[in-house]
Amino acid sequence: MTILSAARDLAPTIAARAADTEAQRRLPADLALQIADAGLFRMAVPLRLGGAEASPAEIFTVLETVAQADAATGWCVMIAGTTALAAAWLPEHHAEAVFADPRAITGGVFAPMGKAIVDGDDFIVSGRWAWASGSANCQWLIGGAVILDDGVMRTLPNGAPDHRMMFMPASQIELIDTWDTLGMRGTGSGDMAAKDVRIPADRSVSFMTDAPRDPGPLYSFPPFGLLALGIAAVASGNALAALADFKALATAKKAAGSARVLAERGTVQTDYAKAEASLHAARALAEVTIARAWDEAKAGAALSLETRARLRLAATHLTRTAAEVTRTAYDMAGGTAVYSSHPLQRRLRDAEVATQHMMIAPPTYELTGRVLLGLPTDATAL
Repeated sequence: MTILSAARDLAPTIAARAADTEAQRRLPADLALQIADAGLFRMAVPLRLGGAEASPAEIFTVLETVAQADAATGWCVMIAGTTALAAAWLPEHHAEAVFADPRAITGGVFAPMGKAIVDGDDFIVSGRWAWASGSANCQWLIGGAVILDDGVMRTLPNGAPDHRMMFMPASQIELIDTWDTLGMRGTGSGDMAAKDVRIPADRSVSFMTDAPRDPGPLYSFPPFGLLALGIAAVASGNALAALADFKALATAKKAAGSARVLAERGTVQTDYAKAEASLHAARALAEVTIARAWDEAKAGAALSLETRARLRLAATHLTRTAAEVTRTAYDMAGGTAVYSSHPLQRRLRDAEVATQHMMIAPPTYELTGRVLLGLPTDATAL
């Protein structure tokens, strides 16, 4: 069974549990186990470690499929999947230790909110990280941390702090329930904290300075580009479901005093058609950009700066277009959608929270615009 078939088979179960997931403010443990058994958390893990080593297009479609059932669940799958990409950068013995269990779930936060003190061949890691999505179900958690040598921060050639992602056992991490939010409530994206956690220095990864140890083209694909596309896939699936939710409502609901259903109104037809066009145009841009980047990756060369910029631009455009389309569906639904019992209410809130991730935030337009205009650009974040 392919991972896409597995996602489609699980989608009805995920959709049926969406309200429960939101009420628990985390992905329910039993549902997480079903998703793990389906292999969806290991989409980016190398084949040699029992993962799917799927193409970016496959990963995008799987995440979009899960998010149509429930955006919060899709987000948890996205975070676990993109952190597991680091398996291809870890030394063999660490990669096997972390990913040997087919049910192992990884998560964490890429952002360097922690500090790692060099102590011989080890790092001593401390810090507190926000947005640790899906962390309650993880066996291993990644925390980004700046490196301190004798109290002095390491820097990169561009002067920015050098930082690495530390693989830490979840048993040594404190999870702090801060996740009381507008949307994506079911992701359980509270804070996580580490205090003087000792790890081997080589059980850490930098996507900026390290080279992948696996030769597959997936690991030539920009990791941060894949993360941004994962966010876009979740947002896109959420918007596709919002349009489907509205269509079901529009073909049945009659406004007060009217004999016609919403779908028979000219203004509704126009707005719905525009929303469909906007979303599918943005999806098409993402699909063609992924395909071109994948062709470069399969050719064995490092992706060009322009290609990396276009990946981030396509992801940002799709995420923000998806939020606009979801809001349109919500607006067209009228008062029916304000009740928490209607799925469009959750869809709207989830869409708005998805737009707040730094990978697809408005400054991405400036960054990618500089590249596409041919201006000198610090492309570390691409």
